[in-house]
Amino acid sequence: MRKANRWLEASAKLAASVALVVGGLAAFAGGAQAADTGKLITVITPSHSNQFFKAEADAAVEKAKSLGYKTSSLVHHDDPDKLLKLVQTAISDGSAALVIDNAGADASISSVKRAEKAGIPVFLIDREINANGLAQAQIVSNNSQCATAVGQKFAELLNYKGKYVELVGRSTDTNAQVRSQGFHRVLDQIDSLKMVAQQSANWDQTEGYNVTQSMIQAHPDIAGVISGNDTMALGAAAALKNAGMNDVVVVGIDGNPDVVDQIRSGGIIKATGLQQATRLAKMAVEQADTYLKTGKTGKPEKQSVECVLVTKENAGDVRSGGFGMK
Repeated sequence: MRKANRWLEASAKLAASVALVVGGLAAFAGGAQAADTGKLITVITPSHSNQFFKAEADAAVEKAKSLGYKTSSLVHHDDPDKLLKLVQTAISDGSAALVIDNAGADASISSVKRAEKAGIPVFLIDREINANGLAQAQIVSNNSQCATAVGQKFAELLNYKGKYVELVGRSTDTNAQVRSQGFHRVLDQIDSLKMVAQQSANWDQTEGYNVTQSMIQAHPDIAGVISGNDTMALGAAAALKNAGMNDVVVVGIDGNPDVVDQIRSGGIIKATGLQQATRLAKMAVEQADTYLKTGKTGKPEKQSVECVLVTKENAGDVRSGGFGMK
């Protein structure tokens, strides 16, 4: 009987020890996970049908969740009125912070002001607004550096001679102007290069296709197309391919995975200035987290991130989803 009691006592002690170890492991595992802050970060971007905007939105949401935040991901379709309504919705939903890729440098100011008035910090990515002191951060690609690098590569690919056309982004977008200026900072210095047409395709692939079709009908002897973004460049490449003009050189900006595939395989598109969209988005969320915890970001409002010139030589170093390096 005594032996049985001792066996029961030993079993009970063993069970208690196992429970203690399991509990400790569970606590350790729980500690390795981000604590649930209970706060909401709302991410608002243009349409996710554009892979660039989807990549930045997904990266922002993933980072916010890893830090313990609830998330909401909304799209404004480059409509300033829609953006304002979404900001109002985010305010009503009790958002702690907003990460926004805006709908126009001037037209979006009222949306940022609305959030600021409600005491909600705004972290802008990809595109700046024409106002300082409203957003806690404006984190963008160095579009001037990016366009200059792409312009230099374009000239090299054309052997510094020939006729070319330019596809420009949305006229209300500061990035469209900065990129075009960067291109021409290089190309206008080369007398043997001549731009014969320049037109906006509003960052859109279908418009890029249609505009390029019209351009090559008017100028069938062009040697190249320089595009303000990769989406328009894809449209241009399709129009050129359909016209049998496979020797025309196309370059763009963004780091779109479809464009990188063309560069890697020797397609019509030969180079792009890769914007690190995923990095911009993660930086914004990290700074939002710091601000919500400390009341400041520790960073200047205006921040820029260098682009990476992608050619056939380094296309294999681009992450599989594009818009970032491995």
